Amino acid sequence: MSIVIIKPGLFSTIQDEGRKGFQHLGINPNGAMDIRAMQMANTLVLNDVSEAVLEFYFPAPVLQFTQPAFIALGGADFSAETNGTDIPINQPVFIPANTIIQFTSKKWGQVGYLSVQGGFDLSEWLNSYSTNVKAAAGGFEGNILKAGDTIDLRFNASNKTTNKEYSTMPWKASSKEFYHSNPLQFIPGHEFAKLTETSQTLLLSAEFSILRQSDRMGYRLNGPALELSEKKEIISTAVTKGTIQLLPNGQCIVLMADHQTTGGYPRIGHIISADLPTLAQKGINDSIYFTTTTIEQAEKLFIGQEQHLHLLTNACKLQLDAYHRH
Repeated sequence: MSIVIIKPGLFSTIQDEGRKGFQHLGINPNGAMDIRAMQMANTLVLNDVSEAVLEFYFPAPVLQFTQPAFIALGGADFSAETNGTDIPINQPVFIPANTIIQFTSKKWGQVGYLSVQGGFDLSEWLNSYSTNVKAAAGGFEGNILKAGDTIDLRFNASNKTTNKEYSTMPWKASSKEFYHSNPLQFIPGHEFAKLTETSQTLLLSAEFSILRQSDRMGYRLNGPALELSEKKEIISTAVTKGTIQLLPNGQCIVLMADHQTTGGYPRIGHIISADLPTLAQKGINDSIYFTTTTIEQAEKLFIGQEQHLHLLTNACKLQLDAYHRH
């Protein structure tokens, strides 16, 4: 039982919640760009939220399932379909053997996810299935997916259902808890106070946009040039996903899933975890605004998202039990 990659799409990889506990050794964490979309896709098919998924961009991959499977799509909406039938996002579906899934147009977002009940039959590297392309490790053979790759699955859905036709499960999820159109909230970083007063005001009032040079390592921004009140070399220090660094040209970069473990550029802020899904789904030339917040508010929003995911998990279990009873 497997998925065959007919066309690989743009930078399609296997990702999970990331490789934790190894940054002190210089190993970047990788993981899904949009953790919440990955977790929700897993929840819909009753996987553990940390189960590895397929992450993809547009143009998206063309996939063939050699055996029946329960799947769910999350994150970006790329108009998935099979044999002319639309496949919804945020709703689990049963697909029969030899189903081919393709994505025809971008409706919303930048990065999509596909979960399969039971997950992929792969080997972990340093306690994670996430693909580390630079180290050529993790994921599927340590690389982006290519045409002809065959990824084995752990679970045979045909053992759990008598239905042999494509069908949409009678429950779905709302992702609005994880995305918003408000300014991105950040905790001021160690070097924020070293910005000039004018630059601090600009960071909190000006419009920034995402440059084409952005990738999974970081989103490069275009906006008014920011300045430090005193230009000094700083010692390389720890950074994380969401760290806003000030580059020598006065522009900013926001570190993302494949970020380095340390950096020597000023850390002027750290985008809160609850707002990272919103940032992950923004694309080239999209506008971004920033505002400061507190650690207490960041924790409150994070806990709210965790509670939403927990309620979704319980609801999906009840719905699946009811579905099997009927």
